[in-house]
Amino acid sequence: MRSARLTTPRRPAVVLVAHGSRDPRAAASTSSLARAVQRARPDWTVRASYLDHAGPRPLDVLAALPGPRAVLVPLLLTAAYHGRVDLPAVIREAAALSIRVTATDVLGPASPLLLGAVSRRLPRTGLDAVVLAAAGTRNDAARQTVADAAVALGERLGLPSAVSYASGPGPRADEAVSGLRAAGARRVGMAAYFLAPGLLYDASVDAARSAGAVAVAEPLGDALELVRLIGARVDPILAGPLANAA
Repeated sequence: MRSARLTTPRRPAVVLVAHGSRDPRAAASTSSLARAVQRARPDWTVRASYLDHAGPRPLDVLAALPGPRAVLVPLLLTAAYHGRVDLPAVIREAAALSIRVTATDVLGPASPLLLGAVSRRLPRTGLDAVVLAAAGTRNDAARQTVADAAVALGERLGLPSAVSYASGPGPRADEAVSGLRAAGARRVGMAAYFLAPGLLYDASVDAARSAGAVAVAEPLGDALELVRLIGARVDPILAGPLANAA
């Protein structure tokens, strides 16, 4: 009598999609985050990809996966150009592949998990005000979510707060630090609304320090809260209508 062969379902793939940077530290940070997510979720196949500069590109990663499905997680803190234009384009192009592809929302706007990661990265000893430094965007709605995050961070820490942007409209980090100091703060810290190091993060650090910031935070990197936030984005999709068909 021939024994029935048991097949093991393939693990769902989770593809982290980062902006990408010429700075090799950014790709190293994203790879570290992918490893942290893989350790936390061994039931997934986790890969990193990049929209620009560094490789591999999301479509290349998707094409190399065996299936049956993949979830893209945009490593973006605002729903600006990359979230509104680039990611939908990837989804459209992936329709030609033999793998079902869906995408989560971006990691922002600020949630308790995201604010927890931001605040834990900030050395807070003796601070009496905080600037939330972000990359910046020309999208008004996306920029407002960062300003709202700065307010929420100040409330969480019980400190006066301000927002700054390394590019696009809005105050730079030195202007935000100077504004808080002019209002009476003496020990201003810079919190980082950045996922990875790079040119814009460095520019914010330099500007904040030039205006007298006494502490600067590292980017979010592979923070535990970020790993949990990615899980919170992916789990509802994997449990959705396609789950039984996977």
